Amino acid sequence: MDRPFILFMIGVIFVFSSSEGAATTANQAEFFTLVKESLSENFPMNWNTNYTNNNQGFCKFSGVTCNDQGDVTVLDFTGWSSLSGNFPSSICNYLPNLQILRMGFTKFKFPTESITNCSNLQELNMNHMFLSATLPDFSPLQNLRVLDLSYNLFTGDFPMSVFNLSNLEIINFNENTAFRGWKLPETFDNFKKLNSMVLTTCSLHGQIPPALGNITTLVDLELSGNYLTGQIPRELGLLKNLQELELYYNYHLVGNIPEELGNLTELTDLDMSVNKLTGRIPVSICKLPKLQVLQLYNNSLVGEIPGELENSTALRILSLYDNFLNGTVPEKLGQFSGMVVLDLSENSLSGPLPREVCKGGKLLYFLVLDNNFSGVIPDSYANCMMLLRFRVSNNRLQGPIPEGLLSLPHVSIVDLSSNNLSGVIPDINGNSRNLSELFLQRNMISGVIPPSIARAPNLVKIDFSSNRLSGAIPPEIGNLRKLNLLMLQGNKLSDSIPSSLSSLSSLNLLDLSNNLLTGSIPESLSVLLPNSINFSHNLLSGPIPPKLIKGGLVESFSGNPGLCVLPSSNSSDDQSFPLCNSREYKSKRVNTIWVAGISVVLIFVGAMLFLKRRCSKETAAVEHDETLSSSFFSYDVKSFHRISFDQREIIESLVDKNIMGHGGSGTVYRIELKSGDVIAVKRLWSTKSKDDSGAAEERLVVDRALKAEVETLGSIRHKNIVKLYCCFSSMDCSLLVYEYMPNGNLWDALHKGCIELDWPTRYQIALGIAQGLAYLHHDLVFPVIHRDIKSTNILLDVDNHPKVADFGIAKVLQARGAKDSTTTVIAGTYEYAYSPRATTKCDVYSFGVILMELLTGRKPVEAEFGENRNIVFWVSNKVEGKEGARPSEVFDRRLSNSFIDDMIKVLRIAIRCTYKAPSSRPTMKEVVELLIEAEPCKLPSNNNVTIIKKPYEV
Repeated sequence: MDRPFILFMIGVIFVFSSSEGAATTANQAEFFTLVKESLSENFPMNWNTNYTNNNQGFCKFSGVTCNDQGDVTVLDFTGWSSLSGNFPSSICNYLPNLQILRMGFTKFKFPTESITNCSNLQELNMNHMFLSATLPDFSPLQNLRVLDLSYNLFTGDFPMSVFNLSNLEIINFNENTAFRGWKLPETFDNFKKLNSMVLTTCSLHGQIPPALGNITTLVDLELSGNYLTGQIPRELGLLKNLQELELYYNYHLVGNIPEELGNLTELTDLDMSVNKLTGRIPVSICKLPKLQVLQLYNNSLVGEIPGELENSTALRILSLYDNFLNGTVPEKLGQFSGMVVLDLSENSLSGPLPREVCKGGKLLYFLVLDNNFSGVIPDSYANCMMLLRFRVSNNRLQGPIPEGLLSLPHVSIVDLSSNNLSGVIPDINGNSRNLSELFLQRNMISGVIPPSIARAPNLVKIDFSSNRLSGAIPPEIGNLRKLNLLMLQGNKLSDSIPSSLSSLSSLNLLDLSNNLLTGSIPESLSVLLPNSINFSHNLLSGPIPPKLIKGGLVESFSGNPGLCVLPSSNSSDDQSFPLCNSREYKSKRVNTIWVAGISVVLIFVGAMLFLKRRCSKETAAVEHDETLSSSFFSYDVKSFHRISFDQREIIESLVDKNIMGHGGSGTVYRIELKSGDVIAVKRLWSTKSKDDSGAAEERLVVDRALKAEVETLGSIRHKNIVKLYCCFSSMDCSLLVYEYMPNGNLWDALHKGCIELDWPTRYQIALGIAQGLAYLHHDLVFPVIHRDIKSTNILLDVDNHPKVADFGIAKVLQARGAKDSTTTVIAGTYEYAYSPRATTKCDVYSFGVILMELLTGRKPVEAEFGENRNIVFWVSNKVEGKEGARPSEVFDRRLSNSFIDDMIKVLRIAIRCTYKAPSSRPTMKEVVELLIEAEPCKLPSNNNVTIIKKPYEV
């Protein structure tokens, strides 16, 4: 080959390479032009600088990295939630050397099918984009090392091609619930470098393949929240590098826990909770030297807790509740490790409580309720300075309450109920400012209630019932202004009822029955209405305050022979009580009864004559209304409170001018009574059915479920739940009579500007709703799930105090067989919950949405959020994205910035309430506690967000 020819070829190659580089540069510049045209809103400042094909200015853009040749290798848009729109397709036609593409927490509509051209791609991160699309074949991406597609809404088939990517190190499909059901492959021969496999909550079915044990490079294996069945393969014990193994919430994993898992010497976290595992806890697992977290709760495990656990130097969390474990707990559990959580509740464990569990000084949760523990509560527990919750109820514990246990500085719940404890209630010092719930009921505690109880100013619930307490009720209890439950019944308390209890404006339930209380009932306690009060079976005397009688609480005073009623408050419901100064008023009462009886007869006769005349003169349309009016005489009336209005007055007021609104269940009327009182009446129509004889005329049938559900609502007494006065049922309709809320609903107040709500008012509304829901979920014998919590169903009284309303009674008319033996479910129009089975966590999620409405002033769904996206997505992006929590963008601009720290606390609560996994959401009882801690201007703010992976409370 001669020299001129060689020189010619070199020149050709040089020219070709130069032209290819120029083309690449041109393509890259064109890509960034497309990006700026396609995506709306604001780009970082340095994206506004000029760039050309030659100067490669785009390499200096935020989120862009180039190599030495000017080729774009990294695009990192993580957290750029201010940008939205359609991301340019065929990205790698413009950026052929792209190696890393990160778009987590963005709002882009990304064309997933175009990613397959990116043959040089090593990392693809699209987490928290909530994209709804199908995924392509990933086989061309053979260089891919990291694939994170978590928190999306991908549909169709799972991309099984990912299991052919031999360079993959991390695969994460967490929280992709829209996939069709799929199974893991039988072999994983291509995975030679994989160290993290996270396939949680992504519609995974079938059994766990034993071949997973061949991926010995695995450090993290998470398959939780799916539909896996069968046994856990012993081959998982071959994963010598595994540090985290999570199989919880599969519900249907069965069989024994393999002993071979004891070979996983690097394991730090093992969670197989909420399955159907049987057999014993393997001793080999309890010997693992680095095991920090062992969670096996809600299974069917038997036998004893292996004693080897007490020698662990690493164990921090041990959660074994809701199994069939028996025997004793290792006596020195926690002696060498800093235990943080111990939850052994709902088993059959016996013997003494472990004495060393708090030795490390880090214990937060001590939960052993519903077992057979005996002996005393160790005095060492009074030194658990970090303790948040201490629950030992329903055991056989004896002896005194350790001095100092009720005065721990951080403890919020102390539950010692249903044991055989004796001695006195220890004094409370000023340290217990976080104590919110104190339960000592059903023990043998004696002595007096210490006045020092007022040193726990944040107490919300006190239950000392069914003990041997004596002496007076300390008036200092009146200083506990947040108290909503005070149960002192079944003791030997004496002396008079302190009038200071009237200061407990948040009180929902007061029970002083079955004591030896004397004196009169303070008139000032009338302000506690409409809350539940019980003074029965004492030695009280004197007049019953009239407002308490009118509040429908007559039965709450029985068993007090010395009580009487004033003539002005006497009614047919009060016949068990004599009149105060009865001789003077006896004749007047008889005359009143005669006059009332004659008046009723005259009204009846007059009404019949009037209706007869109308029947002969009115048209067919008027005749229909007449039928409704005359049907009053066949109404079945059920009253739940003392009512003073005339039933006919309500029937005759059901006219068009009084209509407030219409709904799927009927019509709502605002009715002003002759007395000046205003009530709300909901008129429900029953379903129609043919007569059994086959006659053409249809008849209306009232479902029996209506009566049962109405009685459920009628039994509810809470200041934050709208009061149902009574129900009228007839053949053609049913009427529900409620208290009237003059300030309308929360939706109108927030979104129509009907009322100006500052942050302290919004906070009180949030706290009131939470307290009402907590009552429904936790304080009733059978919990009630509302299932339709939304701002339109939150009513506001004249002082903007909230009332939960609209329990979906009309839905109950069709909901046959919807109740089980443990929960009363009142169906609603819709719910935000992800689970098809209604639980209290559905209400928690919906309450979180209301919190976000209160904080942001925005509606649950707005066009700005993007297609198929709501306020939860919008808020999460603002808080968890790259930009962090930015109150100027999240919070309602109508709110004062002086409360911004307090609003951030409530924002954290809202985010926890709207976690996708119901198990990760707090209970409403916990929400109330969190909101109390977020009271405006109460404490300095702490901007560290702590997210709890899973709850430890039973």
